[in-house]
Amino acid sequence: MRCIAEPAVAPPSWEAEPVARSRVLRGFRPTDVPTISAIVAEALHEHYDPSLYGSLGADWPDGFLVAVDARDTPIGFLLGVSQVPGESRVLMFAVEEGGRGAGVGRRLMDAFLERSRQRGFHRVTLEVRVSNVGAIRFYTRYRYSVIDLLRGYYSDGENGYHMAREL
Repeated sequence: MRCIAEPAVAPPSWEAEPVARSRVLRGFRPTDVPTISAIVAEALHEHYDPSLYGSLGADWPDGFLVAVDARDTPIGFLLGVSQVPGESRVLMFAVEEGGRGAGVGRRLMDAFLERSRQRGFHRVTLEVRVSNVGAIRFYTRYRYSVIDLLRGYYSDGENGYHMAREL
């Protein structure tokens, strides 16, 4: 068994995933807030003020990616920010339960990493609950490594891992 702090090999390309063609990525829209809030509550076990999404996405709109179904309803999203020179940060990232394992998260992460490269960032960071084994496995496939333990980081007191990868 490999330690979760060790980076893994690069993930296979997005095209290898069985994803319906109707699922596409687009930018965030204010009308997405109720659906994204529900995804956050279910997947991340957090509840944020609805105004937070628009304000956080305002500084780097291209860093706020939304995956939608054929009806243009959000099924996942990745909210990225840049708070440190030369770095992007995955601030929030979640896919609704029914879309997990279908390549939605992979497509969001691939697009975010490419946009980070295009902006000239050299590093990407994120935080993840220590109990979220599936997400940790996903991130290590993308060569993220644990760089710190964040004690009591989440609103319910759970610890988190601070992870990073170079671009």
